[in-house]
Amino acid sequence: MVLERIRDSFSKILKGESSGNEYIEIDLGKEEKENKVLVKLFFLRTYDDITEVLSALREGYTIALIDIKTLRQKDSVELKRAISKIKKTTDALEGSIAGFGENIVVVTPSFAKIYKETAPPPKQEKKSRFDY
Repeated sequence: MVLERIRDSFSKILKGESSGNEYIEIDLGKEEKENKVLVKLFFLRTYDDITEVLSALREGYTIALIDIKTLRQKDSVELKRAISKIKKTTDALEGSIAGFGENIVVVTPSFAKIYKETAPPPKQEKKSRFDY
């Protein structure tokens, strides 16, 4: 690994084993980044389908898009249980969760936050000139 080669070179320099004319060639193209962020679509058809979602979230590199339409049409009680469990796990991982439309739930790990725009309260019109 690149860091090990750099560490070994510095330790040789500190011990006096280096002649001073040596250099380290680092090829950054060979080293691949292993921890990429995945955006993954999940389908909740039954309550048991949340195990796959939760395990992906616990890995920490998955943004989950969860389609809840089938479970919502089948059993709303099971849907509430599933969403509650996902929300508890998301809170424990310091992530974010939000609904997107009626059928999609978005869950992100701690490094990504969901922007939730709150609508301003509706303005009330004055009914007479004496209202404040």
